[in-house]
Amino acid sequence: MKESSKVVEICFGSGWMDRTVNPVQAPAFLNGSVFYGCPSPILRWAHPKCRSCFGKRLELTRRRLFAARGARLYLRGDLVAVDRVKKSSIEYETGYLCEGKSENFPHIQTLKNFPKEELSGKVVMVRFDSSILLGEKLDKNSLAVSNALFTVQYLLATAEKVILVSDWKREVSSKLLDSQSVSDILSSLLRRKVVSLKCLSCGVPFKRELLEEADIFLLENLSGFRKEVANCPEFSELLSSEVDVFVNDSFSLSHRVLASTVGISRFSPACVAGFQFEESLRELKRVLNTDKRPYIAIIGGANIHGKAAALKRLVSECDGVVFVGMMSLQIMHALEYSIPSTLLEPGSSDAAVEVIQSARYRKIPIITPKDFWCINDSPGYQIEVIPAHRLGEGWVPVDLGPRSLDEMDSLLSSCKKVIWIGPVKFKSSHSSICTDGASQVAQIVDRLAQRNCEIAVVGNKACSAMIKESRSSASCSVIENASVVWEVLKGRKLPGLLALDRAFPFKIDWRMAYRNPAQPLVVDIGSGTPSSCTFIMY
Repeated sequence: MKESSKVVEICFGSGWMDRTVNPVQAPAFLNGSVFYGCPSPILRWAHPKCRSCFGKRLELTRRRLFAARGARLYLRGDLVAVDRVKKSSIEYETGYLCEGKSENFPHIQTLKNFPKEELSGKVVMVRFDSSILLGEKLDKNSLAVSNALFTVQYLLATAEKVILVSDWKREVSSKLLDSQSVSDILSSLLRRKVVSLKCLSCGVPFKRELLEEADIFLLENLSGFRKEVANCPEFSELLSSEVDVFVNDSFSLSHRVLASTVGISRFSPACVAGFQFEESLRELKRVLNTDKRPYIAIIGGANIHGKAAALKRLVSECDGVVFVGMMSLQIMHALEYSIPSTLLEPGSSDAAVEVIQSARYRKIPIITPKDFWCINDSPGYQIEVIPAHRLGEGWVPVDLGPRSLDEMDSLLSSCKKVIWIGPVKFKSSHSSICTDGASQVAQIVDRLAQRNCEIAVVGNKACSAMIKESRSSASCSVIENASVVWEVLKGRKLPGLLALDRAFPFKIDWRMAYRNPAQPLVVDIGSGTPSSCTFIMY
């Protein structure tokens, strides 16, 4: 198995096997049983599909090794080598921390950093985001579309075969779409023939012989399979048939546990993030960054009960909170405003009180609308600007009033960062009567961006308003899928992100620590107990 001059010797004490593992062309990283930088035969050998005794023992060894957190590190020679390594990686570590280091975001392997030689001659599956490439209003000049297309084009230039898979609504652009129709759309975008494959409905793994027809293929619509949502292992294994590398480029679904984003990682030798996934993760880190002050959050939408944990986190991080939309009515009710019961959400009272108490504890302002555009119950639906204290007199809010917008503008004028998450509008059958609330908020935020205020916009409606009203060239962080951001704010992990393989976050120049890094590296596991599990590196 000596396929490289660099050698790693793993020595096991009594009760363990005596083996030598030596394929390392680059730093080797463990995620499940995946080795990075290893030759392809080793990738297959270390893959979970392998059921050899050696593979099982190696996995057991790995678990015991990492369980021994109290293990001591010994270096033959001078311990100054450790300091040298730290110094050599400090500039890379600084850049990594500036991106937004968080326990929610492990450092993942990306397609950009994945060795091109490991893609040569391989079959690669791409889980693409249908909301980007199959959207009703497709903007080919947008960064999201460009990144999504570049992922596929990059693989077409480096890999042997590319298989596309996704879920899409049956009705897109007023047309009922089957796999063949979507293949035609993708063919026009990629300017390459995309062949539709129907093998998932049969439940039979496809053979490599089927891939001789073209270079790029599309599997069936995943929305038609319940096993996709159930993360069925059998369906996940079926998806991974003949796949050498899995590329996840659907960041908007990373908060869900699906067979095509999470389950498939158990059966794929390598799982990496595509260019669009990587860029979306970078945007999310920017959105959550709290370095700049003052920092104000504009929060809209509904379901305050389900978002209570996320709201309390925002309150704990921001210097002020502005509530709009249905969310504001729940907060106003907790502040003893008279709000019609038809506008209140079940179970919202306790959550609203907790958010208010958290803000008062930190002594930060909570801003709610002072007036609304409203309609009354009389025939003809009279439209009028109504003060907040008169909402209980038969008036139904449909949009923010002018005084509310002026107060928001005044509060945000000195901000260095603003996050706008959720729609401004209220749930009403007449909400289309006054539609300038979101537009005016977008104009306020755009003026802040021109003054070098860092802007983060989250949610489809907020992003649409921002794109429509933006008049400046200043860039802002935009994430259209608010669900991912809400999940992270709640303190939850992203399953689609965790399913990807890990990569080391820093570059280390081992030549600063060792005269010849290609010399053998010996790891003495000992008996496997925390007290005797040690590392000896030379």
